[in-house]
Amino acid sequence: TVDRASTNTPLQALVMLNDVQFVEAARAIAQRALQQRGTDDPRLAWMFAEATSRQPAPNELATLQRALGRERAMFETAPDRARSLLSIGEAPRDEALAPREHAAWTQVATLLLNLSETITKN
Repeated sequence: TVDRASTNTPLQALVMLNDVQFVEAARAIAQRALQQRGTDDPRLAWMFAEATSRQPAPNELATLQRALGRERAMFETAPDRARSLLSIGEAPRDEALAPREHAAWTQVATLLLNLSETITKN
């Protein structure tokens, strides 16, 4: 078996958080979550399962809820930042989704895509 070497450099995190492909992937996952019927909790659980191939523990779901709340508050006061984030990438976005909400969910998706469990374990 091939093992991935551990690293203590920030380069991987910088790429995963800022590269166009990863930001666009997070935006697409967020869009898929928002297009599902239901409330935040089932959507967050779905996103977590998509990223990790397992259901979130209650404390993990609570962390995602707090992150979503924080991002919603941030984009509520900075709508230009929301539009800027959503403009990254080539794939068209669903214009029916509210930009502030879509951006908040995109940030949560970015968090999930950057979990060690997502990057190296699955």
